[in-house]
Amino acid sequence: MSLLSQRIQNVKPSPTLMIAAKAKALQAEGKDVIGLGSGEPDFDTPAHIKKAAILALREGFTKYTAVEGIGELRQAIIRRYAKDHGLTFTPDQVVVTVGGKQAFYNLAQATLNPGDEVIIPAPYWVSYPDMVLLADGKPVIVATAEANGFKITPEELEAAITPKTRFLVINSPSNPTGSAYTAEELTKLAGVLERHPHVWVISDDIYEKIVYKPFEFVTITAVAPALQDRTVIVSGVSKAYSMTGWRIGYAVGPKEVIKAMVKMQSQSTSNAVSIAQRAAAVALAGPQKCIKPMVKAFRERRDFCVDAFNAMPGVTCRTPEGAFYLFPNVAGLMNTTTPEGKPIRDSLELSAYLLEAVGVAVVPGSAFGLDPYFRISFATSMTDLEQAMVRIRKVAEVLTK
Repeated sequence: MSLLSQRIQNVKPSPTLMIAAKAKALQAEGKDVIGLGSGEPDFDTPAHIKKAAILALREGFTKYTAVEGIGELRQAIIRRYAKDHGLTFTPDQVVVTVGGKQAFYNLAQATLNPGDEVIIPAPYWVSYPDMVLLADGKPVIVATAEANGFKITPEELEAAITPKTRFLVINSPSNPTGSAYTAEELTKLAGVLERHPHVWVISDDIYEKIVYKPFEFVTITAVAPALQDRTVIVSGVSKAYSMTGWRIGYAVGPKEVIKAMVKMQSQSTSNAVSIAQRAAAVALAGPQKCIKPMVKAFRERRDFCVDAFNAMPGVTCRTPEGAFYLFPNVAGLMNTTTPEGKPIRDSLELSAYLLEAVGVAVVPGSAFGLDPYFRISFATSMTDLEQAMVRIRKVAEVLTK
């Protein structure tokens, strides 16, 4: 009899982390591998944020904090939502977590009962379904269409809702597609949700600062205030401030739910790292101009890679509104055979071949619930991206001969 629980046996390891680790391991062996799997900005954390952490260390700010986070950081979060979105929150509506992932995980653990359904549009961030499963919930996957920008439509949402539906997950801009909902699209989704008062929203806004003009980011409660009392916004400082390793996320929402999330966290990680909280407070409250050069560089890389993919045989790629990912359609490379005689029938086989044959690590679309696609992160140097596009093009040309 296995010691392992059925719960953990139902959960898959994170494919993105696995691929990033495999690429790094091959690089450590001296192999020429370009890793495009990791969703991590290649920019350093801004200097003024690092200085805040150093100051916290020097001041001995190294003890436990309140589970829900230090007051300085929660106030910075509140002010940021007021300034950026015109939304009002109080300190008891905010919890600081160990990364945005823990915010989602704690929310699922605090609110889901066995059999509760969570609507997750596909393609989705790889951890959503498994975090729902870990809370004994049921992920309800709704495949979206590339023609609709990989975004769930009001009709698709309406069809997916049942009496057991607990949440709709909105991730805008999206990981893995970079697609983002307009104010009009969110208003239409809100119209459906207002007819179903038992359905709450999890709005994962972690990429809100990484958007490309003329697109303007908006969160759902800013266009549909009636949903604020049943929406939990999940976010963090990892992406916009290049602070992935600092592990600071947060959630804002109704007091009762936030209180339950704090209780959940008190029995797991307790507080997020004290020093990182101080730094995150400075990131949110301080000058935001540090974000602009990063977004400018990401846009240049996005445009280069979109053009490169669309010039490849068998590949097409839409231009995303935000984040730092591309999700090219590789239908034209399916049902082909490599020169070595290996069949390419899906994105998993294609991704494996790209790594093996030309040393480019990408994440198969199947990891995100939709084929035939793969995801690349363009949060890496232009030099690496230029070389990666040359290598991927070679594979595309070979497979389409």
